[in-house]
Amino acid sequence: MASLPYADVDGSLRALAGKAEGFGRFAVGGVYGPLYSVTSLNDDGPGSLREGCRRRGPLWIIFEVSGTIHLRSFCSVSSHKTIDGRGQRIKLTGFGLRLKECENIIICNLEFEGGRGHDVDGIQIKPNSRNIWIDRCSLRDFDDGLIDITRQSTDITVSRCYFAQHDKTMLIGADPSHTGDRCIRVTIHHCFFDGTRQRQPRLRFGKVHLYNNYTRNWDIYAVCASVEAQIYSQCNIYEAGNKKKTFEYYTEKAGDKEESASGLIKSEGDVFLNGAQPCLRTGIGEENVFHPSEYYPTWTMEAATDSLKEVLQICAGWQSIPQPPDTMTICQ
Repeated sequence: MASLPYADVDGSLRALAGKAEGFGRFAVGGVYGPLYSVTSLNDDGPGSLREGCRRRGPLWIIFEVSGTIHLRSFCSVSSHKTIDGRGQRIKLTGFGLRLKECENIIICNLEFEGGRGHDVDGIQIKPNSRNIWIDRCSLRDFDDGLIDITRQSTDITVSRCYFAQHDKTMLIGADPSHTGDRCIRVTIHHCFFDGTRQRQPRLRFGKVHLYNNYTRNWDIYAVCASVEAQIYSQCNIYEAGNKKKTFEYYTEKAGDKEESASGLIKSEGDVFLNGAQPCLRTGIGEENVFHPSEYYPTWTMEAATDSLKEVLQICAGWQSIPQPPDTMTICQ
């Protein structure tokens, strides 16, 4: 088996910065800022996660406590932040994180579960946010999406995450009227979608590179290309349950066009198990789907094998790993 990505990111605390593969590769988070230690599980106040996320300027947020933080509203994350859960076990409930008009964000090794209310997502990225990396997070059971990326937010990588117990997992691109979402670019890799019903992901307008993910037991479809979407699905494992249709196409009319259109999906090296049917449409321009090498030179990928499937079931999502030492001196 080929080596998995990110073997070197846990040697020191800030080694994560700038190490994402794919479209989020320029995310450095709060690498040039001081440490901020979360010492309280309260929703707000001194030592809380919310207090650190709202501060201006770069900050590397770590946790000195484990437990559940019940958020009474979205926790808004300002630019140049790393939220680093390594070394502890932190679960966010009630609401999730909101990344609004921000840049350079890294979110690592957190759990999200039990978000309640209209439009309540685990991680909501909108509008106009960019250079974001979400790594090794476990997400389940929110009333809206687990991760939603809309309103001209772009250059994002989602890696090694675990998704479960959910309906509309990941929406990328808001609706057909938001034609500005043509700028969206997202990489999703080495993730495990474990019985989530649909939207792994659903894409409008933008470009998504999927590689070395494991998606099983969906209930409607695995991946959906809506209006003008381009999806490059590469060496993923799709294992059907009762529903066999893997790829879906929804036809919608862009707000600035006269005619309706669906999106495009190119599948290369994907493996379809337990009767999964690709249901790919051919002859509709799939040769026009972007190739990732047009945007980044390398990514760590292997064939879609049983060994990959086994590794993803262990290595995706929150991990019990120690907090690395901080070897970088920051002048304040």
